[in-house]
Amino acid sequence: MTLAKAFVTGIVTKAPEKRFTQNDMAIAGFTINIDQNNEALLRVVAFGQLADNIASTISQGDSVAVEGKLQVNSFKLPNGKDKKIFEIQANTVEKMSQGTAISQPISNPNENLVTFNQDEIAQDLIDEDEIPF
Repeated sequence: MTLAKAFVTGIVTKAPEKRFTQNDMAIAGFTINIDQNNEALLRVVAFGQLADNIASTISQGDSVAVEGKLQVNSFKLPNGKDKKIFEIQANTVEKMSQGTAISQPISNPNENLVTFNQDEIAQDLIDEDEIPF
């Protein structure tokens, strides 16, 4: 079930695992820590060319920015209790370097993503004539 579009940043806790479907489509999955206290982990999955790029570029300890659909997967544990896992089906993944994006995003070719250097000043990005109040 798709809940919402999500954009998160975090630290990769384990190198991505790459698998293939029966139709030879690549699937990559990895987990990111989105909390400084190591208490909030979020699963990320990607398909196709994005999965190939992630598997060859991302490794444990990397900082990444992920944009995609937030999903909840539900299943029953062997003891009968319901379990829910939150994950992001990634559309775009960017490897970060000291808080800023490196030059090439690891993304689907059809996605448009605009990133700004940390040194850019927000005032330069806003045209005050466009503000309605």
